[in-house]
Amino acid sequence: QVQLVESGGGLVQPGGSLRLSCQASGHIFRINDVGWYRQVPGQQRELVVHNTRGGSTTFAESVKGRFTISRDIAKNTVFLHMNSLKPEDTAVYYCNADVIVYGKLWSSNHWGQGTQVTVSS
Repeated sequence: QVQLVESGGGLVQPGGSLRLSCQASGHIFRINDVGWYRQVPGQQRELVVHNTRGGSTTFAESVKGRFTISRDIAKNTVFLHMNSLKPEDTAVYYCNADVIVYGKLWSSNHWGQGTQVTVSS
């Protein structure tokens, strides 16, 4: 079974930085598209960034210029680098990935459990 586990969330002051990690496990052959989403209680989950295996990346307007995404392919890990954090970035952040496992010809979509990011002084 594929599992995505996020880590790296926490409390940070406005203007600070955090790096979130999303590690995938479970007989993984390849990770295709990945995305980071966030959700505030009572609101819809929103896309923060989407990244294709080919390198195409789309950021939400609200995080452009402040957030970046990277991958460690060997470790099946995706990172969200968040800089110049603002109170409005406070949310639970979720990792999403299309994963191909050994023995399968198609990918399956998976979500992590989420990690809380709180930006406050």
